[in-house]
Amino acid sequence: MPHCLISEIETKYIRSLVSREKRVDSRGLNDIRPITIECGIVEKANGSARVTLGNTKVIVGVKAEIGTPYPDTPNSGVITCAAEFIPMASPYFEPGPPNEEAVELARVVDRGIRESKMVDLEKLCIIPNEKVWILFVDIYIIDHAGNLFDASSLAAVSALLTTKIPRTEVEDGKVKILDERIPLPINNIPISLTFAKIDDQLCVDPILEEENVMDCRITIVYDVNNNLVAMQKGERGALTTQDIYKAVDLAETMTKEIREKYISPILKQEVS
Repeated sequence: MPHCLISEIETKYIRSLVSREKRVDSRGLNDIRPITIECGIVEKANGSARVTLGNTKVIVGVKAEIGTPYPDTPNSGVITCAAEFIPMASPYFEPGPPNEEAVELARVVDRGIRESKMVDLEKLCIIPNEKVWILFVDIYIIDHAGNLFDASSLAAVSALLTTKIPRTEVEDGKVKILDERIPLPINNIPISLTFAKIDDQLCVDPILEEENVMDCRITIVYDVNNNLVAMQKGERGALTTQDIYKAVDLAETMTKEIREKYISPILKQEVS
């Protein structure tokens, strides 16, 4: 993620706090900032969600269109993720095409959804080799206060869970779109958790100030069956084997808690 300039005094202060297992915002090293999820906020999208993670705010919209499948997966629908860093979200975001950080963010979110097989893509096939549903998952950063990975992933998952597409029929080789809308065929619910390594400590859900001084970070994604489905290491610093084992163990427990506390209410609401 784009880094802002930070003074040597502030850097030393943050590192000193972390060495004593304290943080700038008074959280413990393993505490996540408050989370709120609002679904259905974009009227013209097939699905949408806004996630607030502390002061970080992300909106995700899902748009469904009928298109052509990839040649190597002729019987499967398509999911494609893209991220946009809106300049108003940070003084360090610039207008223009997606930069490396935006591409990385989109790929990490995409990988968690894809590797967990969250959506049954074969059920999005309308006519094999010809017509499938294509889901465009667009991520918009509204306010960058750290940990865009988890906020964006949670927003994308929430948006997909509430996405509805038109029911279709095939008559004489042509696709007919009906008025009825149906939910996506959901198989799984991936949840990601990101850690920043600062000196020899791991800080879960880092704020922007911590990201500016961290040595490296690691994002871990677990599915609903507690299977580790994706992992991404970023920045130049190194993680020890012990660091990775610790992060994996914490993520297994904490992603389950996030799923039960924040995603279960969405599922209950959709069923009702």
